[in-house]
Amino acid sequence: MISSLRKKFIFMSIICIFVVFSGIFFFLLVFTRIQTNRSVDMIADTIASNDGVFPEFDPSKHQLSIHLPYSDVITEETQFSTRFFSVWLDGHQQITNINVDSVSTITEQDVEGYIEKVLEKDGERGWISDYRYKVVNTPNGTTVVFVNGIVYKNMVNRLLFTALLVLLGSAALILILMIVVSKWAVRPVAESYEKQRQFITDANHELKTPLTLILSNLDIIETEFGKNEWLDDIRSEGERMGLLINQLVTLSRMDESTDSLARADFDLSNAVADTVSGFQSLVEERHHILTSSIPPSIHYHGDEFLIRRLTAILLDNAIKYCDLDGNIQLSLTFRRYPVLTVENTYKDVDNLELNRLFDRFYRADKVRTFSGSFGIGLSIAQSIVKSHKGNISAYKKNNMIGFRVELK
Repeated sequence: MISSLRKKFIFMSIICIFVVFSGIFFFLLVFTRIQTNRSVDMIADTIASNDGVFPEFDPSKHQLSIHLPYSDVITEETQFSTRFFSVWLDGHQQITNINVDSVSTITEQDVEGYIEKVLEKDGERGWISDYRYKVVNTPNGTTVVFVNGIVYKNMVNRLLFTALLVLLGSAALILILMIVVSKWAVRPVAESYEKQRQFITDANHELKTPLTLILSNLDIIETEFGKNEWLDDIRSEGERMGLLINQLVTLSRMDESTDSLARADFDLSNAVADTVSGFQSLVEERHHILTSSIPPSIHYHGDEFLIRRLTAILLDNAIKYCDLDGNIQLSLTFRRYPVLTVENTYKDVDNLELNRLFDRFYRADKVRTFSGSFGIGLSIAQSIVKSHKGNISAYKKNNMIGFRVELK
């Protein structure tokens, strides 16, 4: 139980780290993309405003004092390192002039392909391959400026890669710290659970001895004075208390660990069928109808004794809470793994709190009249299923309540 709690703590920490760091990385991704577009757009706007050519740099007049996120200003070095080309179109969107002086690898055929893509997108700005374009409409036609943004993209990619490495390293470091810290985080719960388990163990020893003496003395009194209703009540309550103690001890042992399970391959179909047969007389006594569907030769690797007890708990629960002359249905199926379902008719099914049925000492009847049940059986069933790495759930349908067990 404590190990499971610690794993959940670490798992939730991993999810939180992933969500936070993913948000940070996504923010960096969006922010750097926006800054890249803005930086290249500034250069494209400068070229477009100078009729498609890069203006001459004049440091004495500071003609190009444009501040960029990756460089202080556009300098003479920026002028000669900027790769761009410009295309002029007439009113019919036909190419009238091309300026590829700053790019030696672009051919006229490439330019035509770029222009076709720009006209298809029908936008003022955008990216085509490594080029950021700017469309300017003039009275004489249209000017399209293409600025190569590969330098900025590479800088952004290096920045994002560095940020990713930092985030991954930070996440790994935090995860290691979480694994170490989790021992101290669950320590109060572990201590409380250990005290609870020890209390149940001590109570078992302390209560069983006086109970045994009471019932033994009761036998002597009945031998000397005969039976009467008061002695019967004492015996009934004593046996009931003994049953409660045994169930508490069983539940405590089930929660401790799964190392003590006697795992082996066995015929699950026969085990379930034998358990069902043992309840037939009780079903007939309560005037219920029990139907079962159990295909032969379904095998399972687990603790056969506990699986039989699980089946008995579910059947016993169904019999106790089934309507008079009601139906009980048990089915065993196998797909990827065995699935056991037990259903019974129950007229007050809509008033049940399904999420609380597996709580210890929870009883569906609010008056809590004694019907041979303490509200521990389903908790034991849940512990048995968890010890076999399976799942158990409750559901309701058509005035019936059912329990589904997946034995993985």
